[in-house]
Amino acid sequence: MNTSRKIPVVILNGFLGSGKTTLFRNFLSQSKKKNIPVCAIVNDMSELDVDGELLGNTDAVEEDNSILESIHSCVLSSKKGIEKLDQAIQKLLSNQNPELIIIETSGSCHPMPLVEYFKEQSKVKLIGVFALVDSLMLSHDFNYGESLIPRLQNNLKTGKRDTVNLLVEQIMFCSHLFLTKSDRIEKDKLPHIASFIQNINPYVSTHSVLFGKLGIESLFELQEYDYFKVAQLVEELKPVLASEAQEDRPYNLATRVIKDDRPFHPQRLWNICHEYLDRRIYRSKGFFWLASRDKYSMLWNQVAGGINLEIIGSWRSGIVEDENHGLSEMEITMLKEMLAKESGRFGDRHCDLTVIGDESQVDQFTDALESCFLSDKEIELWSAGHQFEDPWPKNIVKMVN
Repeated sequence: MNTSRKIPVVILNGFLGSGKTTLFRNFLSQSKKKNIPVCAIVNDMSELDVDGELLGNTDAVEEDNSILESIHSCVLSSKKGIEKLDQAIQKLLSNQNPELIIIETSGSCHPMPLVEYFKEQSKVKLIGVFALVDSLMLSHDFNYGESLIPRLQNNLKTGKRDTVNLLVEQIMFCSHLFLTKSDRIEKDKLPHIASFIQNINPYVSTHSVLFGKLGIESLFELQEYDYFKVAQLVEELKPVLASEAQEDRPYNLATRVIKDDRPFHPQRLWNICHEYLDRRIYRSKGFFWLASRDKYSMLWNQVAGGINLEIIGSWRSGIVEDENHGLSEMEITMLKEMLAKESGRFGDRHCDLTVIGDESQVDQFTDALESCFLSDKEIELWSAGHQFEDPWPKNIVKMVN
């Protein structure tokens, strides 16, 4: 490693479901195509490490998985998270010589502990704290940003700290702000949102980014993070955040994990999502399969009231069972040998989901989701070739790197 220069670091920060992983995957894809050595650190507060798996499927990481470090089961801004971050950076720099390190935080991560950490580093320098803000969420939950400051002020009066404080403080500490999902709101509302953002952080310029499309070359034009601009803010928040630093899941956020080998009943899942989802279920994400689409491994990606389903590949079991698989006898034999090592009833098919939300709602929604798995009787029907009603969109897209 060249010790005469500090390796630049960019942090992708933002609330749950704001589009950080999409942007991160895009950066990694560009780094591979343009031969730019990049190292990656991803943080997921769930034990499932869904984002780590998604980033691991990119071409850049598949080619060399030593460029990615995954930190899960805690939020990066906690005391434990900062310790793991330091270990991850030291490990990467001992094995790699990157031109850039990109860090994706979990949605509940507060930027201040990270800013404080990088201020003291000698081998790396912080050049960007990107705050990704979901413009659709701002429009639905905060009247296009207009009610954000009044709700923060109400929290300050009552001594309450919740996700409103977190969202505002993520904006306060950012060096660059990106509005995501702007294609899903009226175009004339974007300046409206930007004006309220400007009231929160007058130093930051606001940009719109769609589908994670941002050129990686632009990152090398960034100057070192301006610690002076946030110095007073740091002093004001230090006492407040001292207690949060000890918490692995702050802001009354609760996490539940669903692990099962059964498929979801498509109609029942559709009904439950329409009945139970509201803005207090901030995020749920993971891998699953539907009884009506048993060939495909799918990504479940929910933010507040919206759900996206994406195909991420085919189950080995589905390929073996397909009479028109198009594989050689040797390839099929290899797949069967792999499947013989699986412990589930349905080969490699499984459902692994993590649900994050307000403590008051997570258990109720998770229990409802678990009621959507096929019963033993329904599994018998599925095994016999029964076709289940499926109201989900037929044109679910396949994820690409």
